[in-house]
Amino acid sequence: KGEDVVRYLQKLGIKRLTAVIATHPDADHIGGLDTVLDAFPVDSVYAPRVTHTTETYRDFLLAVKREGVTIKSVKAGLKIPSEAARFTFLAPLTDGTQDLNSWSAVLRVEHGQDRFLFMGDAPIRTERQLLESNADVRADVLKLGHHGADTSSSLPFLQAVSPKRALISAGKDNAYRHPRPSVLQELKAERITIDRTDQSGTIQYISTGDGIKESNRPDLRPE
Repeated sequence: KGEDVVRYLQKLGIKRLTAVIATHPDADHIGGLDTVLDAFPVDSVYAPRVTHTTETYRDFLLAVKREGVTIKSVKAGLKIPSEAARFTFLAPLTDGTQDLNSWSAVLRVEHGQDRFLFMGDAPIRTERQLLESNADVRADVLKLGHHGADTSSSLPFLQAVSPKRALISAGKDNAYRHPRPSVLQELKAERITIDRTDQSGTIQYISTGDGIKESNRPDLRPE
């Protein structure tokens, strides 16, 4: 969907990307990033220190090379320089396993009093590591790990994050049947508002620094 992302960013008036984050090498997370990298000047690219042998991953590496930048290895505590907001990686805390999801970059974004937590495909293993490390995972908006799969979003983690809204990024009628009913039930039991791309399309949040509102703007959705 690289071309869709490029059109969307162009509609937003974005002409340069200060940072691009490849959460991990799975094709549904880096597929199309080569198109994005080729379309905009990019200052920095961040990715976990794990490789893959797929053509999609090779295309990503070649696009980074064409951009003339080197990949900065993601690890817990690393910050992305910015005057607009605070961007801090919370994971990976340790090397992952053969499951590439366990290498997922987890990013906390803070703008004033507003907090977002983006989990990539981080599994319950990572959630436990975050809780055991006493990382501050509280957030107003939580982008659920692994598209709402039941391999992520454990109840203890949801309760620790205590988000007002949960964002689920999943394709309509996807073959994996994401999000899973058990995860949706947990979110409802915790009285967390659920935002789903498979139902609403592109979802945009607006942070004032003292409150977050969700805004669906049809004029900014990918064509």
